[in-house]
Amino acid sequence: MLIVEDEPLIAWTVEDDLTDAGYNVVVATNADQALELLESRSDITTVFTDVDMPGTLDGLKLSACVSRRWPQLKIIITTGKQPPDPTHMPKGSTFLPKPYLFDQLRTAIAA
Repeated sequence: MLIVEDEPLIAWTVEDDLTDAGYNVVVATNADQALELLESRSDITTVFTDVDMPGTLDGLKLSACVSRRWPQLKIIITTGKQPPDPTHMPKGSTFLPKPYLFDQLRTAIAA
């Protein structure tokens, strides 16, 4: 599982919770790092990304790129701001609004 989150406290908390639940987790702080990880690893099955991030791509653009290049991956998108227009999200992706509970994230991963 790949977490793409630029807020360290959120990234660490989610990483710890998912690791404790048995998931193999890697973290990227921006879309460029996320794409590097996806290109170098074949064990990632889910991308959980925040919308607002620094760098060349935001979470929605990253999601679109992931959907095109790795259509088999599950994509979960989150933000604490205005939810994205569903037409701007890749087909089959899931939106999880912040703040979310860990159980909600696990349900989204399992769905």
